Amino acid sequence: MLAMMLSLLLPNHAFAAEVGALGGGDSNSEESASTPLPDSFGRDTPRHTVQGFISALGENDYLLASNYLNLTKSDNPTTIVRQFKQALDAGGRFQPDLQINNNPEGNLTDQLPPSQENVGVINVGEKNVSLILERVISDSGEQYWQFSSDTLSSIPEVIENTEPTLVSRYTFESLEGKKIFGYQMVDLVAALIMMVSSLVLTYITVWLLYHLLRIMYPRVRGMPLPLPDKVILPMAVVTMALILSEVMVYAGVSVTLREPINRFTDIASWVATTWLLLRVIDAIFTRAVNLSYKKNYTERVSILGLMRKVVKALLLIFAVIVIFGNLGFDLTTGIAALGVGGLALALGAQKTIENLVGSVVVVADSPVRIGDYCKFGTYEGTVIDIGIRSSRVRTPSRTIVTVPNGDFSSMQIENFTSRDMFRFFHQLYLKRTADIDVVFKMVKDLDEFIREHYLTNQEWNQVHISELRQDCYVIQFQAYINANGVAEFYDKQNVLFVDMLNEVAKYKVEHALPTQQLILNQDEPEHHMKNDVEDTVTDESVADTSNVNDLDTPDSADNVSQNTVNLNKESDSTEDDNNVSQSMAGSVNRKKSNTFRKLKNKSRILKKSTFKHTKKKLGFSIWNQP
Repeated sequence: MLAMMLSLLLPNHAFAAEVGALGGGDSNSEESASTPLPDSFGRDTPRHTVQGFISALGENDYLLASNYLNLTKSDNPTTIVRQFKQALDAGGRFQPDLQINNNPEGNLTDQLPPSQENVGVINVGEKNVSLILERVISDSGEQYWQFSSDTLSSIPEVIENTEPTLVSRYTFESLEGKKIFGYQMVDLVAALIMMVSSLVLTYITVWLLYHLLRIMYPRVRGMPLPLPDKVILPMAVVTMALILSEVMVYAGVSVTLREPINRFTDIASWVATTWLLLRVIDAIFTRAVNLSYKKNYTERVSILGLMRKVVKALLLIFAVIVIFGNLGFDLTTGIAALGVGGLALALGAQKTIENLVGSVVVVADSPVRIGDYCKFGTYEGTVIDIGIRSSRVRTPSRTIVTVPNGDFSSMQIENFTSRDMFRFFHQLYLKRTADIDVVFKMVKDLDEFIREHYLTNQEWNQVHISELRQDCYVIQFQAYINANGVAEFYDKQNVLFVDMLNEVAKYKVEHALPTQQLILNQDEPEHHMKNDVEDTVTDESVADTSNVNDLDTPDSADNVSQNTVNLNKESDSTEDDNNVSQSMAGSVNRKKSNTFRKLKNKSRILKKSTFKHTKKKLGFSIWNQP
């Protein structure tokens, strides 16, 4: 809609698009010695002449429009312009802007004389008149293009065959004579109705045809339709753009409105075509990728992914150039500026270009492909995408590492997926207590066993004694196993482990296990003797303290108090003599027991000190057996 508003509001002769930049016309053979002055009416090229004439008609300036016609002195300019406009409204069809030559010399490769250029046709009934421009040289030597006198002489015959148009027949009287943006409101309403109705009808038609094809295609080819339903809308827009111009000519919409709308429909058709081609490219490359996986051509997946992105980028660039050309921008200056800017950008974006070249190298050399498990630098993981600028790798931690292709192509990459077999490499540890003859016979039998095992191949199978250690024999197993992936290899390796251990169990050998050995040192420094004596004295003091503590028990306190009471009562009564004598006897017995306890503690202390003087220093070392 923005493009349509620009094409409607801005005058046509304000834009100048160079078709030579797209290869649509001839370039000047030589520059003249003196640069000619530009024509004041913009008639230097055939395209500018057509655009200037339509712009003058849109402004209803018939005198200005007459300057684009090759009239004689006897012709009435206003009458000729009005008749010419009537004929164009009835059935005039100009070529698209990009097909009209934009060089001052015109198109020299057509079948017309060098001084003539065909820019369209008028079809009214059975009468056909070609719209021919001819190159005119003025008295002052200026050269410019005008509609030829032969074309203008045929206009009266065309007008005789014209009939009232649909717009003129079904026009509301309230809309007649009213204008919006310089255009008749009647024409604007008619054009809007035709655009909407054409889009709705084409969409319904394309939708029905697509679903009919979706039903019939599997019956004919035996497979589902590869095109998604997302192509319906762009196909409807392209179809609408192709038929809208003819519908407006048939309805009799004014040529001054028809040409801007045609420019808009051309832009819409290019956008829809680009959109449709992008969908088709996705469908084609998706099918190619699926076939590559189906036929096990996984190396093609990376190439197809890069090709898809390059084709899409080129298609978008071409579409942008064509769209801006339809809008009337000068592409020659733009492309030249783009070249200079591209050079400056290339110098400033060396890293980006390096990554782009690196992506080509990664795809062409194919050190890895999408789905391969590889190791590069300090990372390893599965390659999930090889893009234009960078590649992405999913690590075993399920994170994604993004690596610029410039760095990725220069790294040492270890591709685990490319290996054709898996290595079985393990060691077995046996105690040195085993008989050497038994060990040697076991190694010989295991070597023959692993060579003939159904899981191993003939690449390199061997069992041998690889090392003699102080505490064990090291038996090394070497073999290769065929497997399609690491999961399958681990399953086969488990089977080989079990079979190997069952074979080892047939022999009188023991597996060596990790052990620790404690060694006591024979020498002891002299300063430890002093520490032992001090420990003895301390133990004796502790023992004495313990004896004192024994006397401080509650039972002892009770006995002492009891003895004191008995002694005090001895003078009062003779009846308590027996009690006093008994308490004294108990006290003597307790003293004897305390003395015995002290002697026993001293004996224990002497034994402990003797042991400390004769004990050895404890030290240890640990041997870990693999």
